[in-house]
Amino acid sequence: MNRLLVGAVMVALISVAGGVSVAVPARAEPSAAEIERQLDAAWEKLEPVIEQYNRIHAELQSNKAKSAALQKKIAPLQLQVDLSQGQVNGLAARQYRLGPASYINAVLATGDPQSMSDRLAMLDYIARSNNRAIAGVVAARDDLMRQRASVEALVAKQKRLDAELTGRRKVIQAEVDRLETLRTRSGGGSSASTASLRIGSCPAVNPGGAAGTAVKVACAQIGKPYVWGSDGPDSFDCSGLTQYAWKAAGVSLTHFTGAQWRQGTPVARADLRSGDLVFFYSDLHHVGMYVGNGLIVHASRAGVPVKMARLDSMPYMGARRP
Repeated sequence: MNRLLVGAVMVALISVAGGVSVAVPARAEPSAAEIERQLDAAWEKLEPVIEQYNRIHAELQSNKAKSAALQKKIAPLQLQVDLSQGQVNGLAARQYRLGPASYINAVLATGDPQSMSDRLAMLDYIARSNNRAIAGVVAARDDLMRQRASVEALVAKQKRLDAELTGRRKVIQAEVDRLETLRTRSGGGSSASTASLRIGSCPAVNPGGAAGTAVKVACAQIGKPYVWGSDGPDSFDCSGLTQYAWKAAGVSLTHFTGAQWRQGTPVARADLRSGDLVFFYSDLHHVGMYVGNGLIVHASRAGVPVKMARLDSMPYMGARRP
């Protein structure tokens, strides 16, 4: 009997003799604070995927609109081509029925050389004009059809990417759902008090004008749920909230943080004004609206309603003024 086996037997004997059981330590349930940290970490992975989904969805809608607009332009051009071609076909049919000799004889039958010359010149002019018209219309139509083919190819690509990102989102969402279940079980819950959602006046400063309208609309959404891909009126994600608020002020923004970063004028942190869009994280995957006095309103993540937060509560990257 080797030394390890002897040791194991002795432990067993001692346990039996003394009535002592050797227990394996149980894995402790994570605390509510730890679950919140896990949720935040999981959300940092999920939100960039959601914003990429928003980008592709916005591009998809834009490309569909472009394709439909091109189709509307192509239809009347096709009609012009058909009408022009009909005119030429009519000339060709008459010439075929009469035959070349009869056609010339019909022209010569006038007995007036000058009139004959004028008629030949007119026929030549009409033929050349028709050819130029047809060539121009056909070229325009073909150009539009090439554009439409390019857009439709892009739409097909966007649909593939859309499906791919939805699949990736489902994987991360499953993890978030698991953490939310743990959060509920630990007593953390998903509700938030009005006091925790409003940590100051919203807006703290009203600049008036379009920005004043946008910031008031954003503040009015406090308490509404976060839903990925949503742009109101009953739920929002981060870029959906800012898009919704500025739309009420008559300014069109794309439902995607990266696009909103490009659609505004850069603003220094020291010059921030209520209504400005403020962006966070190095990849700009999160956006909120500045409301004055170092405060923002934003749609942060699943399980947390639209709320106010301090500007320095996340890694600040910059601001844009729509």
